[in-house]
Amino acid sequence: MTWELNRRQWLRSLNSRFIYGRIPLLHAIVLFIEMALLARLTGRFNAYYDERPLLTMMVTNSILGGIADTVAQTITSVRQRALRKHPNGQLSPREDALAIEIHELDRKNPFNNRDLIPESKLLPPPFDFERLTRFMAYGFCMAPVQFRWFKFLEKCFPISKTSAFAPAMKRVAFDQLIFAPFGVAAFFTVMTVAEGGGRRAVSQKLRDMYVPTLKANYMLWPAVQVINFRLMPVQFQLPFVSTVGIAWTAYLSLTNAAEDIEQNRVSSTADIRLP
Repeated sequence: MTWELNRRQWLRSLNSRFIYGRIPLLHAIVLFIEMALLARLTGRFNAYYDERPLLTMMVTNSILGGIADTVAQTITSVRQRALRKHPNGQLSPREDALAIEIHELDRKNPFNNRDLIPESKLLPPPFDFERLTRFMAYGFCMAPVQFRWFKFLEKCFPISKTSAFAPAMKRVAFDQLIFAPFGVAAFFTVMTVAEGGGRRAVSQKLRDMYVPTLKANYMLWPAVQVINFRLMPVQFQLPFVSTVGIAWTAYLSLTNAAEDIEQNRVSSTADIRLP
């Protein structure tokens, strides 16, 4: 009990500290640790891959997934802190330029009818370690599936010096028409279940988020996969996708959190209306 109390006090102290009054210190520390782990892994990637290719991919995917969620949580925290500093929740560019730029993420998001960074008191700034663990575990567990998928595409559509463009395009087509729809559905299903949701929650999440997210996927990943399958050696294909996927996973993290906030808001409103 004493250890748990000390841990909470320590985390509360870190959560109350900000770098330059904007960047949360705890988020920065977590990101620094993740980047240090990634640098260590990158320095000996080929050696690790030769010894244990699948495990190397799983660890790489896990760290990159953690970085993506940390970035997403940092963006949310910066935005929420800036809003809470003003009673009316409104900011001018002179008051907080960084928060205004982050708010542009919502204004320029054509795929979703809700804000990626909700202006809601239900979303606290402190770092969510459980959420980070879910994202890292998801990346770790999905790596074998992605690894086998890339191996399958390599076997079915071999690329040679005399024939490169057509097999690469076939890989992209198969990847985007088969794996992408599966991957988006798997992400929201696994995350909802990991958060404690049941069948109804999964159905609600997929109904609200599946099509908008899949549309966003098709705006980014076909071009990325053309580069990946055309230019990258097979051992670098999954790390390349995961590296580019930092931005994509951050988007998914924000999208998933925004949907959770919306559902909590609706549930709270419904509870208030009940007699």
